[in-house]
Amino acid sequence: MSNVKLICDNVPNMPWVEGPKEFANAPVWRYPDNPIIGRNPLKNVARIFNSAVMPYEGKFIGVFRGEQTNGVPYIYLGHSEDAIHWTFDEEKIHFVDEDGKDFMPVYAYDPRLVKVEDTYYIMWCGDFYGAAIHLAKTKDFKTFVRVENPFIPFNRNAVLFPRKINGNFVMLSRPSDSGHTPFGDIFLSESPDLTYWGKHRHVMGRSSEWWESVKIGGGAAPIETSEGWLMFYHGVSGTCNGFVYSIGGAILDIDNPSVVKYRCENFLLTPEEWYEERGFVPNVTFPCATICDAATGRIAIYYGCADSYVGLAFTEADKVVAYIKEHSVTRWDDTDPGRR
Repeated sequence: MSNVKLICDNVPNMPWVEGPKEFANAPVWRYPDNPIIGRNPLKNVARIFNSAVMPYEGKFIGVFRGEQTNGVPYIYLGHSEDAIHWTFDEEKIHFVDEDGKDFMPVYAYDPRLVKVEDTYYIMWCGDFYGAAIHLAKTKDFKTFVRVENPFIPFNRNAVLFPRKINGNFVMLSRPSDSGHTPFGDIFLSESPDLTYWGKHRHVMGRSSEWWESVKIGGGAAPIETSEGWLMFYHGVSGTCNGFVYSIGGAILDIDNPSVVKYRCENFLLTPEEWYEERGFVPNVTFPCATICDAATGRIAIYYGCADSYVGLAFTEADKVVAYIKEHSVTRWDDTDPGRR
């Protein structure tokens, strides 16, 4: 039984591999048979990566970034018995508008998948006269209805919290510029109805730590715990040979998540294995989803690898929360409510 309580469902069939007894660094370990999704996984799709999964009807389902052989990314639906071995629908997800008419995006990448109450929401980055956040909903993974785009360009890395806070939907995002963003902080916005968004707050920005000194962005949906919202995010550093994407961890206030309680100065995972260091875009570990089990405190982290593969890593709530708290360094713009 975990001392840090996970506020989520029990998922006794979630994937799991025991980690080492001692850790030289962060208590996060990789699935030994990574990557779990390799290249050319589907007809006309060269690579699947930066994708999100969750439990569904005793099994597992996911939304996957499929980079087509023509270079245009779309979202594909995937199914699994064990959340490790996946099969994919051959056709990309078909989106409609509120009236049931076709409403396909120009392109779609880096999807997240979050259940709020009785509805599943998909967030992704697409074209809205520039890179912007798109949003759709489903209750059965058969009909996918797009709703109004939350924000104008330019914005990326959107993820909803898995429940309303103070009566409102809450979404993390990363405003950016029109290029391959050379900067970026995480912000939070609220909405009573998923149409009108406001109460924008700064959550946290890049830091002086080497692994997140260029920009940061949201990753997996925040996990509700007895210590606050556990957030796995990505941090980016710049090198003479390009960007490096690592996975970081922070804990946000449970009632006011624009306030950062703890922020780990060290990365939790950084590119070290061949499938993380070598690929279409080298040196990328990019978190997009977790599966959690309340009964045991186990957490499985799904992350994109080098824009070419999907990797799987594990941790436990007690261990990762203790590590984040022990190595926490917060700054004034982390701990203030982010309003100016």
